[in-house]
Amino acid sequence: MFEGVKDDHHLRELTLGLAALLCVVMIAVGCSGDSSDDTLSTTAVDATDTVSVASMEHLGDGSLGLVQVDPGNAIQIRSLNAISEEVADFGLPLQRGAELGVADYGTVHGFEVDLGPRFDGQCTNFGGVSAGQAIARDETVIGVIGTSCSGAAAGAAPLLTGAGMVMISPGNTSPALTSDLAGNPGENYHVGYYRTAHNDLFQGRVMAEFVHNEMGLSTAAAIHDGDPYTRGLAEAFADAFEALGGTITGFTAVNKDDTDMVPVLLELAAGNPEALFFPVFQPVGDYIAEQVPTVEGLGEVQMFSADGLLTAEYLSLPQSVGMYFSGPDTRYGGNVNQSTGKTAEEFLDAYEAAYEELPTSSFWAHAYDATTLLLDAITAASYVTDEGVLMIDRAGVREFLDNVSGYQGLIGDVTCDEFGDCGSQKITVVHHTGTDVDATMNNVVYAGGGN
Repeated sequence: MFEGVKDDHHLRELTLGLAALLCVVMIAVGCSGDSSDDTLSTTAVDATDTVSVASMEHLGDGSLGLVQVDPGNAIQIRSLNAISEEVADFGLPLQRGAELGVADYGTVHGFEVDLGPRFDGQCTNFGGVSAGQAIARDETVIGVIGTSCSGAAAGAAPLLTGAGMVMISPGNTSPALTSDLAGNPGENYHVGYYRTAHNDLFQGRVMAEFVHNEMGLSTAAAIHDGDPYTRGLAEAFADAFEALGGTITGFTAVNKDDTDMVPVLLELAAGNPEALFFPVFQPVGDYIAEQVPTVEGLGEVQMFSADGLLTAEYLSLPQSVGMYFSGPDTRYGGNVNQSTGKTAEEFLDAYEAAYEELPTSSFWAHAYDATTLLLDAITAASYVTDEGVLMIDRAGVREFLDNVSGYQGLIGDVTCDEFGDCGSQKITVVHHTGTDVDATMNNVVYAGGGN
C-alpha cells in the first residue's frame, strides 16, 4: 500500500529524487529534457518496443501499453466536467480545481503536464459519450479528471477505461459506478474508474437519519429524474428511511426537460408526505421547489435536496429558502494535500485570485485531490530513458491507484477500495436560511457517514 506519511517524503519525492540522481549519472547524454528536434512528440507505443532504459524503477507490467513523451513535450491528461448552461455552477469548480492542481504539482520527472482543451460532459449520458469518444481517440492521454455527474460518467467511463486510461471523478456519487458497499460491483462499474467523491449509500443514509431521527418526520416521498445519480440517491434515501421505521408514501420520476411538475406533485400529495426529497439538478429542481406550494396537500411539506442543487445559483432562488441539503463535509480545517503542501485555505485564496470568485459548488477539493493523485500515479508508473524520453506504463497508473491507502488530501484521508471508492465518506446536512451561500455551506445541522 502507498501510505500517507508525515515524517518522510512521499513516493513522489522518492521517484523524483531517483530521476535527479540518474541525471547526474547521465549528464553526458543530456538528461535535462531539452530537445533541438521539433518533430518529437508524445506518442503511444507498444510495450515490446525496444528502448534504451535509464531506470526501470516504476510500477506496471506493460500489459496496457506504454505512452512515450519525447523531450520538450508534455504529459497529456484531460478534464471532463459539466461546464456549461444550468449545471456550470456545479462543474466549473471541478474544472478549476484540476487546473490549480496541475499548476501546484509542477513537473513529473521534469516533464510539464498539459490539461489540453476543456471537455464538457453536460451532466448527461450523451455528453459523457460524446466527450469520452473524443478523448479516447487521443492515444497520448493518460487519465481524465471527471465527470461531474454520474449520468455523464455512465457514458464516458467504458470508453475511457476501455482505451487504457484511468478516470478519477471528483463529483460522481452514484453507487452504480462503484459498488453496493457489500462486495458487489455496480451496474456501471468499469476497471480503471475511481472517484474522490463519496458513495451515495452513505449520503442517503445520513439524510434519512436526519429526516427521521432528528426532525421526527415519519413519512416521506422522493423524486428523481432517471439519472444514475438522482435515482441512486433517491433509492438510498428511501431504503434507509424505511429501515429506520419511516414510510415512503411515494417514489416517482420526472423527465429532465419537464417544466410542469404539478401532475407528479399531485400524485405524491395523495400520500400526505411530511418530507419531500428531490436530489436533482437545475432546472428540474427550480420547478419542483417553485410549484410544490401550489399543490394542495403539499403546502406544509418540508423540502430536502442534495449536492446537485447545493450551488450558488440555486441558493439564490427564493423558493430554495428553508430547504435542507445533504452533501460532502467541506469543513476541511487544517487538512493539507501531501503532494503539494497546500491547505484548503490556500487553495481558496488561489482560486479567488485566479477566477475572481469562490467555488460555487461543493466538490472543488475533491477535484484538486483527484488531480494530484493522478499525477502521483503517473510519477510512480513512469521512467526516463537514456535519450531523455519519458515512458508511462498505463497498467502502472492503475496499480498505484488500486493501492492508495492513507493518502492525505484536502478532503482528508483517501483510501481506495477494490471498486474505486477512494474519497472521504463524511456527509453533512446544511440548512438554507436565505442569507448567503457561504452562510448556508457553513450552517451544518447534522453530520454522519463513514471515515
